[in-house]
Amino acid sequence: MRRMFFAFAFVPFILASSAFAGDAEIKAGQAVIDGQLKALIANDGATAYSFAAPNVKQIFPTVDAFMNMVTNGYPPVRKPQTYSFGKVEETGPGSIIQQVLIVGPDGKDYEAVYTLQLQPDGRYQITGCSLRASNSLST
Repeated sequence: MRRMFFAFAFVPFILASSAFAGDAEIKAGQAVIDGQLKALIANDGATAYSFAAPNVKQIFPTVDAFMNMVTNGYPPVRKPQTYSFGKVEETGPGSIIQQVLIVGPDGKDYEAVYTLQLQPDGRYQITGCSLRASNSLST
């Protein structure tokens, strides 16, 4: 049941323009998401998993479990045709929410909302992702 919660969690807020997050934090968060998406596209599960935060790794303790979750619950994230970064918000020190606009493998538009947290080692990692289909997305 915890797997379903993670795979289909909805972030109940509206993203705002970046008023608080600094450019370095935004770029760092986007680099993490971009790295994970590129690894997923390349079928490099180990690298994709390396961008997941400890809370995600606790729920999906192996690369295979993680990749099964992404493949079955997030097909647009697993194999996007294209993606671009949308709105971003810093929700607290070291916490970022990033909108990613995706064209999925089915040619439809999706919105993925990633949450990222700064880890003790100074790197951002992905703590969650919610996904929804959309007919018209704007940044």
